[in-house]
Amino acid sequence: MLLAFHKPYGVLSQFTPEPGSHWHTLSEFGLPKGVYSLGRLDADSEGMLLLSDESGLNSNLLDPTHAHVREYWAQVERVPSAEALARLERGGITLGGYKSLPCRAQLLNPAPSLPPREPPIRYRKNVPDCWLSLELTEGKNRQVRRMTAAIGHPILRLFRVRIGQLALGALLPGTWRELDASERAAIFAPDKIRS
Repeated sequence: MLLAFHKPYGVLSQFTPEPGSHWHTLSEFGLPKGVYSLGRLDADSEGMLLLSDESGLNSNLLDPTHAHVREYWAQVERVPSAEALARLERGGITLGGYKSLPCRAQLLNPAPSLPPREPPIRYRKNVPDCWLSLELTEGKNRQVRRMTAAIGHPILRLFRVRIGQLALGALLPGTWRELDASERAAIFAPDKIRS
C-alpha cells in the first residue's frame, strides 16, 4: 500500500517520539499498521509525505539517479534577485562538504494559498517576504533551508507540494489517503526539472 499524508507543522516523520522532544509523531494520525515514511520532512516543514508497507520503494524514490522531482514552496525573508535564483539553479552550493545539484527556482506570484500554520510564522514589519518554488531531485538533511540561507534568504515556512508528478492537492493537514494505481504511476514515472 502507498499513502499520501499531509504532514502538519510540528510532526516528526516517524512513529516513535524522540526522548525529550515536544514534537508530535505519525502515531497520532490513525495510519495503518506496518507503514513507514518514504523519506522525511523535518518537524518544522509541512506538506506531502509518502508512507508505504512495501520494501524497496524508499531507495527507488530517494536515489537522485532516478530523478524523482520534489517541489517545495518556500516562504523566505526578502525577495531574491535574479542572480540569487540563478545560483540555486546552477547548483554547486556547498552544504557542509556537499555541493548541491542544479534545481529549478522561481518566484511565486501571487503567493500560494495554503492552510494557516499553527503557530503562525513570525511577522517582521520591516522585513518583506516572498514565496519561491524550488524543484529538486535530491533531499539531503534540511537541504532546501540550507540552500536558501546560503543565498541570504532564510526560510520562514516550507511546504512540499509535489513528488514526481503527483501533487498534494486538496488533502487537508493531518489527513491521509491511499493512492490508486494512476497516482502511484505519477510518482514513479520518469520526471525532470520543469523548464
